[in-house]
Amino acid sequence: MKKPAFAGKAIKESSAYLALAGVIDDRSGVCYQEYHVVKGEDAMTALLFLFNAMSPKQDKNCPFQGIPSVIYMDAGPVSKSRVFLRVMKQLGVEVRVHMPKGSDGRRTTARSKGKVERSFLTIKSSLETLYHLQQPESLEEANAWLRKYLQEYNAMDHRHEDHSRLDDWLLNLPPQGFREMCSWERFRTFAREPEQRKADSNACVSIDGIRYQLSHEMAGQDITLLWGIFDSELYVEFNSERQGPFYPEEGPIPFGKFRKHKKSNVEIKADRIGQLAKTISLPRSALSGSKSSDQALLTQANILHLEKPNSTPFDDNPFLQTATFKNKLEAKTAIADYLGKPLSRLTDQQMGAINRILDDSLDKNTVLEKVRAYFTLSSVERSGDN
Repeated sequence: MKKPAFAGKAIKESSAYLALAGVIDDRSGVCYQEYHVVKGEDAMTALLFLFNAMSPKQDKNCPFQGIPSVIYMDAGPVSKSRVFLRVMKQLGVEVRVHMPKGSDGRRTTARSKGKVERSFLTIKSSLETLYHLQQPESLEEANAWLRKYLQEYNAMDHRHEDHSRLDDWLLNLPPQGFREMCSWERFRTFAREPEQRKADSNACVSIDGIRYQLSHEMAGQDITLLWGIFDSELYVEFNSERQGPFYPEEGPIPFGKFRKHKKSNVEIKADRIGQLAKTISLPRSALSGSKSSDQALLTQANILHLEKPNSTPFDDNPFLQTATFKNKLEAKTAIADYLGKPLSRLTDQQMGAINRILDDSLDKNTVLEKVRAYFTLSSVERSGDN
């Protein structure tokens, strides 16, 4: 993420700033970027941006989408986030972190990251300089202008091949096509981390200082919270059943409760200068792409792309949607699939061990780990007897 060359009218908080996030296809050079209001590099913004980059676009002239096999990124807070790494693992994406420059001593390092930095510099020098003459009114408008510019950028010639960047991406897709992105609802579940909690006597739990009201039968009981960074509501697993959504006990703090900030003399003069600067501006149609005679600065690109490329549907495993088994029958079916044989072929001693494991817990990770450990130990003991 990089700070753009303008502040933007959508920024109201002094601690927040407008950042430019982007990804580059390593071979073709196709670029996708978005503006986001952030308070620093965080996993939630990175995951939201990557979901938009991997998902189908509303603009038919931008077929760039799909889940990559590898993401190469810098060694920042996002690459160290446990939530980010877990979501990438669920999507089947390998995360590689670049080596600092000169850290190897025998070869040039951190070269791939330079492609992203170069695209940021291109946006800053060619598009954002125009924002000094006409600033976008909102974050949505800034992203709309950016998307229009990226259409022209991706339609430019490839650095080596005899066609455009977008055509190079389309022509070099694997025979099976790109991997389609999952739905937003499924993506949210990847960011959820089960947490064992105990509801209070009023059937409430507190998360980040916010109290959530649960069902009355959960009062004083052990529950499993299913809570993710993209969730505004809470889901709970109780008695091997998924229940919810549950909402906060009280609503948010209403707007207008605090006093309005009083402007200083410097801020008043800056506002007057801003009003005068509006008289020297570009027409909005030059940046938005609407039909007008004033389009000498940004000519709309005639982008011709191939038919819809081949794609592979997202492989969604329903086994991962919940943290616990619904009942012992479902757990035994999963154990049979893991062992690769029906449980009827097991000895009485082995079935007794499985039943004791299921009596203790129905948590999927716990059950499978204990089953794996038991049968691994059993195989070692048999080999020792031989």
